[in-house]
Amino acid sequence: QVQLVESGGGLVQSGGSLRLSCVVSGSIFSINTVGWYRQAPEKQRELVATITSFGGTNYADSVKGRFTISRDNAKNMVYLRMSSLKPEDTAVYYCKAMSIIGQEYWGQGTQVTVSS
Repeated sequence: QVQLVESGGGLVQSGGSLRLSCVVSGSIFSINTVGWYRQAPEKQRELVATITSFGGTNYADSVKGRFTISRDNAKNMVYLRMSSLKPEDTAVYYCKAMSIIGQEYWGQGTQVTVSS
C-alpha cells in the first residue's frame, strides 16, 4: 500500500505563487510516476504535471512555463511550484502515485483558490 498526503494549498491573489507538497509513504519501492491533478467545481479531474522516477516531466499545456514539478527521493516528497497563478487555476489539487504494475494511489487533495 502507498499513502499520499498533500499540503501547501491556500488562498492567493492572481499573479501570486504557491508550492504544493506531497509526501509518499508505504511501499514506495513500487512507485514509478507521481503526478499532480486538479479538479475545479463541476469539471472533470485533469492532469497538471507528472514526474517519473528518472526525473522525466510532463505538463498540461495550460500550466507550461508557470508550474514546475520536482521530487526529492531522499525525503519521499514531490512538489509542485506554481507561479503566475490565475483564477482558472482554482481547484482541489491531488497527488497521485502510479506503480510499475499500474496501481494508482490518490491523496485527499488540497484546495487552491486564486482570487482576481
